[in-house]
Amino acid sequence: MWELMVKGGPIMLLIMLASVVAVAIVFERIWHLRRAEINTKSFMDEISRVLKRNKIIDAIDLCNATPGPIASIVKAGILKHDRSKPEIREAIEDAAIHEIPRLEKNIDILATIAHISPLLGLLGTVTGMMKAFQVIEQKATALSPVNPGDLAGGIWEALITTVGGLVVAIPTYVAYNFLVSKVKGFVLEMEKSATDVINILGSKREDDEV
Repeated sequence: MWELMVKGGPIMLLIMLASVVAVAIVFERIWHLRRAEINTKSFMDEISRVLKRNKIIDAIDLCNATPGPIASIVKAGILKHDRSKPEIREAIEDAAIHEIPRLEKNIDILATIAHISPLLGLLGTVTGMMKAFQVIEQKATALSPVNPGDLAGGIWEALITTVGGLVVAIPTYVAYNFLVSKVKGFVLEMEKSATDVINILGSKREDDEV
């Protein structure tokens, strides 16, 4: 591996650095999103049961004990349980504004790496071919025959950087799409949970007024 990196030149080092960053982000995001996953249906069923028994404090405690953004936005709504539906919805939306960026953190960097890695590979290809042609020029100027070995270094650099850029870009793009889909799933669950808690609190408020 080290020999390939050396033959690929300085551009290959940049590609390898990009791959290390991409791997670190992927593992960190997967770990973070797994920690944030909950059984939304079970959680909302329990929240509904507690709220219908008018145990607001217990509902807040349940949210505090549950990790992830869904519990956070539900808690924001419950804290406004004595307000109108628009005020409850606004509180939930404010909480979501803070939670969604946490889910999306560093994912854009993966998209950037997926896009620039092939470009770095192309740059390495160009610089490698330039070296090969420089050798040809020098040999021609010295009226010396050009041997395949004389061109090997430049051709190695051209080929290795192209392959390296694609090898980094393809799995990084796949990982990016996977993480984006996971975040979209969280956002969808957050929207459903927000609607549920607004309806529950709205119905509870109407029952109290009656």
